[in-house]
Amino acid sequence: MRSSSQLGEQSELDHLLRRIGFGATPAERALYEEMSYPRVVRALVDFDPTDPANDVDARIGTPGFLGITARNGFMPNTVINDARQRWVFRMVHSPVPLQERMAMLWHHHFATAYSKVSQVGGTEGARLMAAKPTEDTAQVRGQIELFRQMGLGRFSDLLVEVAKDPAMIYWLDGNTNVKARPQENFGRELLELFTFGVGNFTEQDVYAAARVFTGWNIAQRGTRDTPTSYYAFNYNAVQHDVAAKTFSFPIYDNGSKTIPARDPATGIQDGLDLIAALAVHPETARRMAGRLWNWFVSDIEVPDPAFVSAIAAAYLSSGTDMRKVIRAVVRSSQFRDPRHRYQRHAWPVEYVVRALKEVGCLGFSANDTLTPMLNMGQQLFEPPDVNGWALGSAWFSTGGMLARMNFASALATNQRFDLRTTSRPYNQTPETLIDYAISRLSLPKVRAEVYNPLVDYVRAGGTWTGSETQLLNKAGGVFHLLLGSGEYQFV
Repeated sequence: MRSSSQLGEQSELDHLLRRIGFGATPAERALYEEMSYPRVVRALVDFDPTDPANDVDARIGTPGFLGITARNGFMPNTVINDARQRWVFRMVHSPVPLQERMAMLWHHHFATAYSKVSQVGGTEGARLMAAKPTEDTAQVRGQIELFRQMGLGRFSDLLVEVAKDPAMIYWLDGNTNVKARPQENFGRELLELFTFGVGNFTEQDVYAAARVFTGWNIAQRGTRDTPTSYYAFNYNAVQHDVAAKTFSFPIYDNGSKTIPARDPATGIQDGLDLIAALAVHPETARRMAGRLWNWFVSDIEVPDPAFVSAIAAAYLSSGTDMRKVIRAVVRSSQFRDPRHRYQRHAWPVEYVVRALKEVGCLGFSANDTLTPMLNMGQQLFEPPDVNGWALGSAWFSTGGMLARMNFASALATNQRFDLRTTSRPYNQTPETLIDYAISRLSLPKVRAEVYNPLVDYVRAGGTWTGSETQLLNKAGGVFHLLLGSGEYQFV
């Protein structure tokens, strides 16, 4: 347990671990406590996404880790609930949690829902959303795997791959985007949601963007209905509108606002030119900086103009390199300001994964998190619409809070024997037990109106002696009540 002299330094570490990842297990926290802040930042941010040591999937189903529930064999490439379990497992156990956090943030930013993508047929929807290429007969890379691999690369490159992503194309009806009937959905969301946002484009820009992406379709490869058959991006040259497209904003460095006419064979360059222009537009930089404020600093306070300017500058000067941008975020004075600790409402997935890491998860199944998260208002692979999830206080409906309390009860009950064991060194008084739980859960100072009833709860039932029976009966209850407290709903 942390001493009073350690609270300041370690609370900054806890803050970093909650924001970069999803909190930390006691063992992970002990490892990072031996490092300086800059060294922890390097360890969490400067990882190699291709390093096999960072891939935890091989541990799924092995003793000592969060369990999974497989009904007919574990098939996360083709069964969407198995894919959801895989993702929860990775969030809990990945040694590079920023990779999973960025995948989650891009899943919200480039919101795509399985319920529609699954209509492409059979198990292909789960495959397009979640497949891991090393486990797929045709090396299909699902959208979430794309976010894992490229989430900390150049945003401009990620935009290109998202535009070619079969799940995104199907989600936004790009498979019907042909020159005779330009389909506006992707072009509109590219301008409105993915890059510089409302107020920076016209309806004529939307129509021009639709024409830019005519022919950016999908096609089935291989023999239909066989394991090696799959859907892939297909630039259909004969369906591309080859005429010039003019926008209300510059596309090229010379100030030209017109993408020139091209022959069908080279028409794919239209989309690449538009994406390149949008990725480095100053308003895109500012909008991304504002989103990063909400995602990493605070969704309660409005973005600090100084932060927005600094992060937008880092974004542009780095050539949209998101790793460098995230490094600038976590090194910023605003991120490190103690006032911004616990200034973000925990998303349901953040709440659940943090609880599993901080309380424990042995003997618990990732499958047991899926319905609770749904009841809290979030289902992985199923954002409600193109805007992603409504964030902040919108998570905290009456039903959502009840679901959090119920999950806290289920987890604490499941972990009660381990909690008894780990609580033994702190059994001297009700207060030492409660202080241990507060420290382990990386909570801020708990208000008296929460703390005092906890003391009464531990004392109820007889004189406190710290016996094994009392610890078994009370330690889990203390963790349950703290997980349901107002303090634990913020990260």
